[in-house]
Amino acid sequence: MRRTLAAVVLPLVFASAVAAAFAPDVAQALKDGKYVYVQSERKSGQLGKPAEIWFFSEGDAVYVGTRPTSWRVKRIKAGRHRARVAVGKPDGPAFDAKGEIVHDAKVEADLLAAYAKKYPDGWGRFEKEFRDGFKSGDRVLVRYTPAR
Repeated sequence: MRRTLAAVVLPLVFASAVAAAFAPDVAQALKDGKYVYVQSERKSGQLGKPAEIWFFSEGDAVYVGTRPTSWRVKRIKAGRHRARVAVGKPDGPAFDAKGEIVHDAKVEADLLAAYAKKYPDGWGRFEKEFRDGFKSGDRVLVRYTPAR
């Protein structure tokens, strides 16, 4: 009985903890939204203009595949990790985030599969650029997690 109870309760506790990483309005927007709008931290400490970008969310993180020359990546490399991520529209549900460049082949593959389903109209034009870019370094994976 204890084993059965643990098999039921533990996954529910884990799922609740992951869902709790985002406010309910943000979690719903991440399920429904097509774009996120990322504002990254400038040298002045102010946040830049919101930049629209495709995204993939998993667990307590939002991932984007972007060029290493983008402002969001340059700022992370300069040690400015603070960001604000709005979902659906620039003034949509948002969360304060920590951005970081990650190297994770599984997440890259999951992102590519999610993009193919989520963005069917544009994916045909950009698939090769993303796939080859992750391999060559012309694309990097940025993870945004809620700031704690």
